[in-house]
Amino acid sequence: MRANISYPIGSPGQCWGEPERAEWRARQKRHRSYDQDVVKRIDALGDRYVRIDYGKLSYGEDVYPLHAVRSHEIDPSLPTALITGGVHGYETSGVAGALDFLERHADDFAGKVNLLVVPCVSPWAYEHISRWNPETIDPNRSFRADGLAKESSALVELVRSVADGYLLHIDLHETTDSDETEFRPALSARDGESFEPGEVPDGFYLVADAADPQLGFQRAIIAAVAKITRIAPADSAGEIIGSPIIANGVIAYPMTELGLCGAISGARFVTTTEIYPDAPDSTAELSVEAQVTAICAALNFVLSPKERGEGGGPLS
Repeated sequence: MRANISYPIGSPGQCWGEPERAEWRARQKRHRSYDQDVVKRIDALGDRYVRIDYGKLSYGEDVYPLHAVRSHEIDPSLPTALITGGVHGYETSGVAGALDFLERHADDFAGKVNLLVVPCVSPWAYEHISRWNPETIDPNRSFRADGLAKESSALVELVRSVADGYLLHIDLHETTDSDETEFRPALSARDGESFEPGEVPDGFYLVADAADPQLGFQRAIIAAVAKITRIAPADSAGEIIGSPIIANGVIAYPMTELGLCGAISGARFVTTTEIYPDAPDSTAELSVEAQVTAICAALNFVLSPKERGEGGGPLS
């Protein structure tokens, strides 16, 4: 086992208590504006979609209204698709990708699917470019009955309130250099564990649900995104971030067991996107375009009668 990499908070081998969590919070700085970057763009869509205000997060003096967007008319004869971004606030292209999709492409699917889009699940983390919320909780491990993240609980209630069933859920994420330099070392320090350095995948990949990976669906997204950017190759162990590859650019996690966002809808088709925005030849615009391409490819696949195996009415 490798020795601990020093983290500036806590003592090796000891879990954090409230003093360490308070020290971590004191180090966090606001770098950008949720109101300007996200809420303003949602408001500009008001004549095309319905804005849902599904709660507020209060952290000290900071209050964050939670917003989602849905189709103007909900047609019960159509399937419903869920798109989520910003579960990890620092993963910028997921937030921007969801908004870009609404602005540029969502109209293409009008009359074909009911849409529920949540561009920024974790607004405090978005502003502070953090993986955790200010209570040092990872929202993407908290989509479970005993989950402690308020961001996660609010999203679960929203999803349950909008539709009884979903055909598709695509959750937009990134894997960044800061995963290795900050967020995974912080996690190890918080939990009193040794940090084992890993390898950041150079490219786009998907995480399927191990309980039902739907590989045809995953492959269709990979094929579309491959025209935009490279697909992450396997490492020397034949894996991506420690998980075996089950198809080109695809790994699988047990989403319900891990409390991941992809488990909340019960959708037949579920995937989590991951893109590497820190490559020397990448740009913010390219990362966003890859996310938008993934959304459109996912929708086109699940709305194909052949791929959905339709014999009667639409699936949900």
